[in-house]
Amino acid sequence: MAYETILYAVDGAIATITINRPKVLNALNPQVVAELGQAFAAVAADDEIKVVILTGAGDKSFVAGADIAAMSVMNPVEARNFSRQLQEVTTLMENLPKPIIAAVNGFALGGGTEISLACDFIYASDTAKFGQPEINLGVIPGAGGTQRLSRLVGKNWAKELCLTGDIIDVALAKEIGLVNRVFPAEELMPAAIKTAKKIAAKGRVSTRACKDLINFGFDIPLDHALRLEAESFGMCFASPDQKEGMSAFLEKRKAEFKGSK
Repeated sequence: MAYETILYAVDGAIATITINRPKVLNALNPQVVAELGQAFAAVAADDEIKVVILTGAGDKSFVAGADIAAMSVMNPVEARNFSRQLQEVTTLMENLPKPIIAAVNGFALGGGTEISLACDFIYASDTAKFGQPEINLGVIPGAGGTQRLSRLVGKNWAKELCLTGDIIDVALAKEIGLVNRVFPAEELMPAAIKTAKKIAAKGRVSTRACKDLINFGFDIPLDHALRLEAESFGMCFASPDQKEGMSAFLEKRKAEFKGSK
């Protein structure tokens, strides 16, 4: 499929989606969001893809936020619909049965922070900056920022960031648990690719089960979540990858998972 605002590339089991509007710091508008949704739907439909890397074009910005020029002329109904469009795509990302690594290569503000929060974890360059500055425009985060941010870094940090609109550097982002790892800019994509390859080499059933259980178990009572974990643990034993993984361990060799469902 041809895209106008993103780049979509597949190398073996790894798909890379790049938001490609560097002249406007990869700002989000309805077309970008729609194309992201189409790209992640394509990932979901492609059995060969096991891991996704999401990044931004250029060396300044991951996503500098929503396109203010486009938003400034929206009426309340259009603004609500844009928020719902963003939320639908971020929910699609969160529920995708394949891990997504955010490679944040610069500004991740507003919708940029929110898009990265919908990924499974965040790698960032040492020049990255994060923030929810919507309140400075007289609005609030509309792509999950008031919800996913608090679940990741806690209510107090989420309130400070959303209420002040402050932009924080990557060191503080890592300190509060928003970012997993920080790399020099030139090492960011190689590091993301290395981790993506490591994950892609694992069994597909167990990879999906880990993502689903961590996501869905987070907000339910522990006893219910543990029951779900036991059910999924048992289901892994129906996968040929379980047989291969344990046989390889006992035979003192490297497992060769086939990625069976």
